[in-house]
Amino acid sequence: MSTAPRSIRTQTEPVKVVELGTVDYEPTWDLQASTATDRAAGESGDTLFLLEHPATFTAGKRTQPEDLPGDSDTPVIYVDRGGRITWHGPGQLVGYPIIKLADPIDVMDYVHRVEAGIIHTCERFGVSTTRVEGRSGVWCLADGDRPDRKIAALGIRIQRGVTMHGFSLNCNNSMAGFDSIVPCGIADAGVTTLSAELGREVTVDEVREQACSDVLAALDGLIDLRPEALSEPTRPKDVAPQIVTQV
Repeated sequence: MSTAPRSIRTQTEPVKVVELGTVDYEPTWDLQASTATDRAAGESGDTLFLLEHPATFTAGKRTQPEDLPGDSDTPVIYVDRGGRITWHGPGQLVGYPIIKLADPIDVMDYVHRVEAGIIHTCERFGVSTTRVEGRSGVWCLADGDRPDRKIAALGIRIQRGVTMHGFSLNCNNSMAGFDSIVPCGIADAGVTTLSAELGREVTVDEVREQACSDVLAALDGLIDLRPEALSEPTRPKDVAPQIVTQV
């Protein structure tokens, strides 16, 4: 993979970052849709929503019947993103970038940039992660008796050149929600969190600003996308995202 010398965004102004707290999935989905419509029409700029969801399963377009939970009180919501089923819940940082992509639109470039930003965040916390060929998201590779473990999931939709949905990074969430499904349709791998990998509590509050900064740096072309080059970003230290808290 080559470096990322340019921004993938059409807009040069900073991304507006909106922190939503803990919010139900469906109203947030509606908010994404309306924001994406405004962005495509040029009526708003790029936005990144940061949040947590109550316990919820979301099933993407490729979800198979065998992926679904058995008896569970947790709602299953069928969504218009790619991929299969995953779980969201407290202790998991969720990010929804609503970004107008520059032409020519390269979906995999966008996915790899988001992954690169999260890989960099995990590295800052002392967790070594990477991509796995043919599998989206960010992974801790097998070690000892532990299999490959997904620490962050990605699921996206691009319409009229604008991105929707996004990423979820497991911080200190319970992994019980994943036990009743086949996460992302992958049966031969596990799921993990920053807390589980580090042996200490790592909260969403601790991770949020760093993950935000790293993902935006990757979208702006300030992080080399090659796994072996994911070290320090070139984003100047005095350039930080402006976070707006929306109640």
